[in-house]
This record gives sequence, C-alpha cells and structure tokens, in this order.
Amino acid sequence: MGCYDCCIRCIGAVPYPSLVATLLCYAGMAMFCGCGHEALAQTGVLVETYFARNVQDYEVMASFIKYFQYVIYGLASFFFLFGILLLAEGFYTTSAVKQSFGEFRSTQCGRCLSLTFIIVTYILAFIWLAVFALAAIPVFFLFNMEQTCHNINLLVETTPSINQHSWICMDARQYGLLPWNALPGKACGTYLASICKTSEFYVTYDLYIAAFAGAGITLLALFLYLFATTYNYAVLRFLGRKGVR
Repeated sequence: MGCYDCCIRCIGAVPYPSLVATLLCYAGMAMFCGCGHEALAQTGVLVETYFARNVQDYEVMASFIKYFQYVIYGLASFFFLFGILLLAEGFYTTSAVKQSFGEFRSTQCGRCLSLTFIIVTYILAFIWLAVFALAAIPVFFLFNMEQTCHNINLLVETTPSINQHSWICMDARQYGLLPWNALPGKACGTYLASICKTSEFYVTYDLYIAAFAGAGITLLALFLYLFATTYNYAVLRFLGRKGVR
C-alpha cells in the first residue's frame, strides 16, 4: 500500500493540461520545423528548375530560404526551452502538489513569474497565429497549381488542339517568388502539367501540408498553455488572499 500511495500521489501531482500542451507543442514544432525546412529546400529546387533560367533571378529567393531555415533552427530551440519552463511552472503551481505534499508556499515572486508566463504566452499565441496564416500561403499556391494541372489534363483529353489549353498558366512572379523581370517566370499548358507529375512537386506539396498542420498543432498547444497558466495564476492569487505566502 505504501508503494501504491506513492504512485497515486505522483500521478495526482502531474499537471496534465501543461503536460498535454507540452507534448502537442513539441510534436507541432517538430512537424513545422522539420517539414518546413525540407519544403523550403524543395521549393528552391522546383523554382530553379522550372521557373527561373538566370541565377540572378533566383538569388533573392535563395537567400530568403537560407535565412528562414536558420530562423527555423532558432524556433525549434526556443520552443523546446519554453515548453520545459511552462511544464516546470505547471508542476510548481498545480493544486495537486499542495494536496499531496502538504505545505505549499505562494510567494510574490512565484505569482509574478506566473503572470509573466501568461503575458509571454499571449504574445506568442498572437505571433503564431500570424505564422499559421502565412504557412497557408504555399499550400494555397501549390493547391492552385495542382488544380490548374488537373484542368489542363481534362482539356487535353477533350480537345486535341494545344491552343485550347496553352493559355492556362501558373506565374510564380505573382506570388512574390521571383522578380517581375524573371524569365520564364511562369509555366503553361502541357509543360505545367508535366511539372505537376514530378516528384519535386508532390514532395514539396506534402511537406508544406505537414508544416501547415504542425503550425496548427503548435497554435493549439499555445492556447492550452494559456488556459493552464491562467488557471495556475488564479490558484496562486487565491492562496495569496488566504494568507498563504
């Protein structure tokens, strides 16, 4: 019974909302950072191979991809440490700890620390909401490209004349991937349809979808962190009003 009681106390002391949020945050960041890093690399290959002939037209995008990949490294490190801190804060402030281990002291420093985590998490949630929206842009572009290729294939089957579908194009310059003077900058007709059949296109599309899903999971984790940290701060304020310091 002594071992059983110890296990029950340990299980009861776990801050489950913070734990679930941490697991979701790590899973989402792993998907976003890993798939996003590879998707950017594949995007460079796709644009360089099919949409840009001159290296000068591709230099700006190549630099952006390189720098953003470094940003991804920083995001992964930051959220790894931030998740550990919020999980530790959850263990510190959970009411289960007080019930299981007796004396629990709520200090002014502890309350300020919980309030700081709430503010930081709110800021991160708003920032990541913008990241989540931006992650949808490449998915939208590749989805439009796939649908355009599908329409071209239908026209090829129904109309034998190439002039009926050669005017259907996807212009990478319209999405800011290349400057307006880049050549060719766009792909049309059966050439565009052939691009959609390449492994580079399918791999890039799937990676961006996975990165978009990872951003959504991370956003969900941040909202769970908000609920958990707000509740933890409310517990500390309640203990402070009762005179437990």
